Amino acid sequence: ADGVDPSDVIFAIGKSVFGVELDSSPAPAKSKADDLPIVDFDYMKQFMKEVFLSYGVSPDRAETCSEVLIEADKRGIDSHGLGRLKPIYCDRMDNGILWPDRPIDVVTESETTALVDGNLGLGLYIGPHCMQMAIDKAKKYGVGFVACRNSTHYGIAGYYATMATEQGCIGLTGTNARPSIAPTFGVEPMLGTNPLVFGIPTSDEYPFVIDCATSVNQRGKIEKYAREGVETPRGAVIDDKGIERTDTEGILRDMVLGKCALTPMGGAGDKMGGYKGYGWATTVELLCIALQSGPWGEDICGLDRATGKPKPMPLGHFFLAIDIEKICPVDTFKKNTGEFLAALRASKKAPTGPGRIWTAGEPENDARTERTGQGGMKVNVPLQKNMQALRDNRPGLKEKYGKLPFE
Repeated sequence: ADGVDPSDVIFAIGKSVFGVELDSSPAPAKSKADDLPIVDFDYMKQFMKEVFLSYGVSPDRAETCSEVLIEADKRGIDSHGLGRLKPIYCDRMDNGILWPDRPIDVVTESETTALVDGNLGLGLYIGPHCMQMAIDKAKKYGVGFVACRNSTHYGIAGYYATMATEQGCIGLTGTNARPSIAPTFGVEPMLGTNPLVFGIPTSDEYPFVIDCATSVNQRGKIEKYAREGVETPRGAVIDDKGIERTDTEGILRDMVLGKCALTPMGGAGDKMGGYKGYGWATTVELLCIALQSGPWGEDICGLDRATGKPKPMPLGHFFLAIDIEKICPVDTFKKNTGEFLAALRASKKAPTGPGRIWTAGEPENDARTERTGQGGMKVNVPLQKNMQALRDNRPGLKEKYGKLPFE
């Protein structure tokens, strides 16, 4: 439906099935969104690339980093595109807890596996490197698996699953993150939002890609609520007193202090299956630390609790690719997946619903189609200010971007 953010679907499910109340505040007036400037994707990608270049990222890696970020915006995943350029990548490089151009070392390797060390460089170029390694191994031996340590935030996990589907493979990836999720029956943030992401080729114009956190919500979405000035839906966050919180700014502040935690998929407790999300989040965490001998918990929280100063967040990832042609013709596989997914979309609709059933990857394709048709992405005021700050403070950018499209 017009104006509906696909990533909010879980809250509609929560209300109708789990009894979780939605925020009843009225949506922002549509006219405000209509008034936002639209910036061409190519322009925005080049701007982000120039920002990375200004930090000393090599040209090929800057291209890759900007591609991962703009792909998020094309898919409508606003929490992981331009919205993260300054606060997640630039600010962390400024704070000396993330480095712009570190080597990628292969620690161990076999025909089908590898362990890679990213040396705390940008996860936005480490991730694509590792996924391509896994795909190359799969193309030769049928299966490729790459574990990575000492990486950093690698953007939308679905990017890597799509890398696999575009090359005739089934893709699987996951990453840990700073502790945000409380275990079932707990209130202390112990697990990252830890997406477990699959990509499967289909006969549709877009692949089946399920890319979502193992929590009810993720930090990036709460940051998006903050930029929009709206409350966080009830049921997504619990504090150290066991109270479900909705005050977005307070949540973000207390999450940094370890006083708030996200709930796992299914919510707090076990009545609605919260232990399932907890179990999947734990699975991802294990696959991101056990093979890598990597840190977890407080060691990847990004903040020295004693001094309040930022500290590095060495993350782990894993990447799996399976070459379909080694098992069956890829066209047969796509036909089979496409027929089943079409049947799901054609199945009986709920009379009280939107009149449509989506399959994973379809909302992102809808967003891409809409945004391409409108000439690019809308840029809200906070992101405009971020772009201006980067333009004004990074060497060489003032000369190239004396006037931004919204100025």
